[in-house]
Amino acid sequence: MRDDVDAPIRAARRRPHPKLAILALLALLLLVNLATSLYQLPLNRVIERRLCREYYGTHDPSVIDPDGNVDEKLCKKIGSIQQSLAWTIGIMDTLWIVGDFVMTIPIGFIAEKYGRRTVLWLNLVPRLFMISWTVVVAYFEKSLPLKAVVAGPSLSVLGGDCVFNSIIYALAASLTDDNVVRATYFSWINAVSYVVTFVGPGLAGATMTLNLLLPFWIGICLLLLAIPIVSLLIDPAHVPPVSEDEQRQPLISSPTLKAQSSRASILTPVIERVRTLHSIVKSHPRNLTLLLISFFITSLASSDTKLLAQYISKRYHWEFASAGYLLSAKAIVNFTLLTLVVPGILNSRRSPDQPQSQSLSDRDNVRYARICLIFSVLGALAIASAVTVLLLFPSLLLYSLGAALPVFTLGLLKSPSVSPKDTDQAATSAEPETHIFSIVMMVKTLGSLVGAPLMATLWVRGIATETLGVPYLVSAALYLSAIAVFAGIKVR
Repeated sequence: MRDDVDAPIRAARRRPHPKLAILALLALLLLVNLATSLYQLPLNRVIERRLCREYYGTHDPSVIDPDGNVDEKLCKKIGSIQQSLAWTIGIMDTLWIVGDFVMTIPIGFIAEKYGRRTVLWLNLVPRLFMISWTVVVAYFEKSLPLKAVVAGPSLSVLGGDCVFNSIIYALAASLTDDNVVRATYFSWINAVSYVVTFVGPGLAGATMTLNLLLPFWIGICLLLLAIPIVSLLIDPAHVPPVSEDEQRQPLISSPTLKAQSSRASILTPVIERVRTLHSIVKSHPRNLTLLLISFFITSLASSDTKLLAQYISKRYHWEFASAGYLLSAKAIVNFTLLTLVVPGILNSRRSPDQPQSQSLSDRDNVRYARICLIFSVLGALAIASAVTVLLLFPSLLLYSLGAALPVFTLGLLKSPSVSPKDTDQAATSAEPETHIFSIVMMVKTLGSLVGAPLMATLWVRGIATETLGVPYLVSAALYLSAIAVFAGIKVR
């Protein structure tokens, strides 16, 4: 009887003021992603400028002006400069992902003991260090070698995109039981992510023309603003007053792990956590395994987006600032698709004869996901074959039509065909969706971990062989394989 009385109280704690909660999540996502986006484009130019000066200082000092600068277009003509740039960026991306992926499970214990907000605050530290260190290397270029910039991502062991995104999506999923509302929240999250990804380069391009280091300073300020935003978030697993057991909700929750918390060894609970993750996947239907494979493949394929600035700059001999403006134009399609079109489609699926939680069918999610994958294949092929900027721009727009894919694939995670309701599971896990989303983010991070060096290698090879579209041809093939995987997912 007491459990029946406490159930609505716990439910209320998990979903306090959903509108305010989702706004706080979106604000945090905006600040963090915009800071990251402002960092990426000028980072390319900072590295390229150093490489260009070193090259022409040895081979043709006459092109270096009295201020020590070299015309940026001259840097595009030298294959060795572009290859070194690609390797440096690829190494930095890989280091960032490796630290994030390796420490995802250990950091889960911090979330278990101190709450998700603490982990989010901790997550800001490596981001602040990475941007600040780039400024230091750029400012003291006579004292520090260019290779020193690679140390920027070293603090990703404190948490990176995998930890950050798993918390964001898990918190968003906990705000509602309605499939349509949940999918709408995911659509808003993806809208912020995708729009920032391509609006950021435009803002970075505009500010870096004024001062190359200005985007970095803006990024630092945005991350500092994110600190108080985190304090506005309500952690469903750590809302007082609750019992001690309820306070210890990990990023990836398990009652077995709680029994291990008193052990001194760190390795033992980590092993138990891995076993728990394996048991979760094994206990779910085959559809979950196929869905996780599709997450890995699409994350691997989407690693090509990090090459867009270098691709445009090298293939069409554009300055990085101009490439940023072109990428920003793509944001209009992303914004329209993810904030207007997708929510409109979802709302149109509502039927007064159906319960709210069933107003978006699993078949709809699978069908829309396949359509997004088809757009991704066609867009990647179009980008690879675009010989002029006039052909590239519509290719980018076509590619962006696949941006809504996570809305539908993440929506499938709550499907009974993927994650069936289990009475025993519900009784032993206060937040069952938390560990599912954590597994998904780890799989996506693993895909990015493989994708970063793979795309860098393909890009360097493409520069050497003058077949610059190779990374996007490989991406198209990967998206095709994801379509094949989706064909095996059976829903009711």
